[in-house]
Amino acid sequence: MELVDTHCHLFYDDLKNDLDIVLNRAQELGVNRFICVGTNMEDSRECLGLAERYENIYASVGVHPHDAKDAPEDYLDQIADLITFPKMIALGEIGLDYFRNISEPDIQQNVFREQLTLAQRLQKPVIFHNRDADADVLKILSEFPDVTGVAHCFSSDLKTAKTFIDLGFYISFSGNLTYKNSHLPDVAKELPLEKLLVETDSPYLSPVPYRGKPNEPGRTRFVAEKLAEIHGVTLQIIAEKTTTNAESLFSL
Repeated sequence: MELVDTHCHLFYDDLKNDLDIVLNRAQELGVNRFICVGTNMEDSRECLGLAERYENIYASVGVHPHDAKDAPEDYLDQIADLITFPKMIALGEIGLDYFRNISEPDIQQNVFREQLTLAQRLQKPVIFHNRDADADVLKILSEFPDVTGVAHCFSSDLKTAKTFIDLGFYISFSGNLTYKNSHLPDVAKELPLEKLLVETDSPYLSPVPYRGKPNEPGRTRFVAEKLAEIHGVTLQIIAEKTTTNAESLFSL
């Protein structure tokens, strides 16, 4: 069995300091490829460094909505440069976050649009973040019909999920799929397996039974197990579908 953690932040000390051990634990759980996702220029470079050191780690480069206000003037040039490396497979994590509003909404929107314009020009998939910003995320994405990618750590409603899929995006579920009283199982049940990915968002959002503890990539398996239970299929089928989807989207 093979699972891909399509979204983890391996540059955090919780993971980086014991990375070999963390990756070994993941392998034991059947998780054997990892996408280390950048949130600003500095940690995107760290992701690339890890990807070049480990055969089974890939990287992405982007400016997260929280970091939008601090994006260097030449950040688009830096992204365009970094994405030429073979292990750099996507542009992200980009998007909007109106829950925390660490950057002003207009700055977030501007940086989101600029990165989507670049992704369109470079023909690279995007990994996007969306928190309490459904309408604006959909509005902006619809301006870029040629861009594909994934709604990472999906937490919105079924209508939004279906609209993302209609726009050509995949939906990725994280540990919050396993939380008690979560509405996400009802959403996941209605979505085609051909459009789903799994992830951890490590070190955040540990799934049950590790909720509240620092997360790590191996726990992608618990998300996949929950998805199998929701769809009434075997874990093997979820692994095959989501791995094929990840390979297809990110050209792994």
